[in-house]
Amino acid sequence: MAAMDPTYLFFVILFSAAGMAYFMYGKKQSAFVPLLTGLALMIYPYFVSNNYALVGVGMLLAAIPYFVRL
Repeated sequence: MAAMDPTYLFFVILFSAAGMAYFMYGKKQSAFVPLLTGLALMIYPYFVSNNYALVGVGMLLAAIPYFVRL
C-alpha cells in the first residue's frame, strides 16, 4: 500500500501545504488561478499513488501560478 510509504507521505504533506498556501493567498487576493491551483494541490494526492507521478504532477501544478497570470 502506497499510503504507508514514508516518501509518499512526505510529498503528500509537502504539496498539500503548498496547496494550502496557494489557496489562502488566492482567497485573500481574490486571485482565481492560485485559488484553483491550491485546491488542486490539496486534492490530487488522493488520486495518485506513484511517487514519481506525485512529484511530477505536484511540480507542474505548483508552477501554474508563475506562468499563468489572469
